[in-house]
Amino acid sequence: MLLTLTNNTLTATINTLGAELVSLVKNNVNYIWEVDKNYWDKTSPVLFPIVGRLRNDSYTYEGKTYYLPRHGFARNFEFNYEQKAAHQVVFELESNEKTKENYPFDFKLYVAYTLVDSELVIEYFVRNVSDVVMPFSIGAHPAFAIDGDISDYSLQFNQPDVLITHHLENEAFVNKVTALESENGYLPLQYNYFEKDALVFKNLTSNEVVLQHLDVPLLKVTYEFFPYIAFWTKVNAPFLCIEPWCGLADTITHNGNIEEKEGIHLLPAGEDFLRALRIEILK
Repeated sequence: MLLTLTNNTLTATINTLGAELVSLVKNNVNYIWEVDKNYWDKTSPVLFPIVGRLRNDSYTYEGKTYYLPRHGFARNFEFNYEQKAAHQVVFELESNEKTKENYPFDFKLYVAYTLVDSELVIEYFVRNVSDVVMPFSIGAHPAFAIDGDISDYSLQFNQPDVLITHHLENEAFVNKVTALESENGYLPLQYNYFEKDALVFKNLTSNEVVLQHLDVPLLKVTYEFFPYIAFWTKVNAPFLCIEPWCGLADTITHNGNIEEKEGIHLLPAGEDFLRALRIEILK
């Protein structure tokens, strides 16, 4: 089912399946890409309880092997919801018999969407209701519409970071990095960056990035307290994903133990985890 949020500036539509953002409209322009299955069949999936792909699509916990698909299972479940107001909705997914088949932990996952002026605020709240430490990752994956060639677009980070991307091959990290040609956090985009997979940056000092078209700012994503950020599209596809992550895909040499996975968060029993990102439409 689709739910609609509105305020004086924005209209957002979210699907209860996966609590997935499917449109974000300002002045009759939708800034989220509209699905074309020739390229991709998602718009903004919630990545939980892992980000990326596990080596052999499996992990071990307490000596037992479990299987999880790339980016986890949250995007495949219907979420319950409570609409707080015309401009806000909170979605909830609880652990159940199906999730426990491949993720043996009790959890509550809440995803809240709130419109504030020209911003959409997305909050990710995880509660460990198990009696053991719960290993997990969470991430965002919004796809923004591109009009024409991606070479007309650029990214402007809010800090002059050296942009070093960590290479993925067959959706696993390999021991290879590349420093992209950028200046003062400004990165012109090109499709050949994405011929193999995403651009993945670890531990940048930047916590904001602006997507620009012909150097005119379109939108800003603010991602404080997300240690990783990725950018992804397919060659000639009319979208660019901007993906703040709290988690990473496996390396090609990972031993499979989920508690030793790079980027995994170990949440103590009974404790909570909260992260928020903001999408501001600038035009």
